[in-house]
Amino acid sequence: MGKIYVENIRVYAYHGCLPEETLIGSNYRVDVWVAGDLSVSSVSDQLADTIDYVSICTCVLEEMAASSKLLEHVAQRIINRIFNASERVEAINVKVTKINPPIESHVENVAVELHEEKK
Repeated sequence: MGKIYVENIRVYAYHGCLPEETLIGSNYRVDVWVAGDLSVSSVSDQLADTIDYVSICTCVLEEMAASSKLLEHVAQRIINRIFNASERVEAINVKVTKINPPIESHVENVAVELHEEKK
């Protein structure tokens, strides 16, 4: 078992419970790691034998483009999409960070992190 990390995916998106959040938008950061059997690809050196990190990034970008009220919802959609995109993935960890959320006090960011293993 090995892990592939796709970190610091920067996205401008429209998530939130407040009406202005879905109109104005905000900056987000998404970090993902997936786990799976990388033993074949570590020997074959072939993209077809591994988990394609470009596909992971595409899944993240497409799910971030669809508005949600909660970061938990977005993170779960990303997990579901990655599982559907690659049968090689055995576990996924997704962290979605909202940068400069609209909170009265100074808060740099808020984040939600979900982890799921293939059933």
